[in-house]
Amino acid sequence: MQVKLADYRAPKDRAAIEMLMANYALDPMGGGEALPDEVLSGLCDALAGVANAATILIFEGEAPVALATVLQGFSTFKCKPLLNIHDVIVLPEYRGRGLAQRLMLEVEKLARQRGCCKLTLEVLQGNTVAQAVYQRCGFAAYELDPQQGQALFWQKDFSEH
Repeated sequence: MQVKLADYRAPKDRAAIEMLMANYALDPMGGGEALPDEVLSGLCDALAGVANAATILIFEGEAPVALATVLQGFSTFKCKPLLNIHDVIVLPEYRGRGLAQRLMLEVEKLARQRGCCKLTLEVLQGNTVAQAVYQRCGFAAYELDPQQGQALFWQKDFSEH
């Protein structure tokens, strides 16, 4: 297995990211709907324009099999950068081989190189397999005060329907 930081301008990496994201979107944990062609074809150029975005790819031979895309943010409480894990994809036929954990290790290395104070991610409540992986990698639910409970991830969607 080859692990590498993607080059958003390199044709091989672009094709890998597009293929893996297309597969992820079709998975129930990715929403179960195909991404529009314009999203897939514009994704790498858009990511290249996002300051401190990064994608880690895993290849088996020439075949892309896993990816993690991260976006850098900032912790006002620690006055340091943080790294948010935005997408984690392992193709179904490669699951159960420790690739998600390998991605998490690579993401953690990148975060430490950048001087980040923490990693963040979101995971669906029903995705217990991913939750178990994240817990093995040291992630836990976020709360400031146990009396107030765990943080919830919410969104307000501006896409047209």
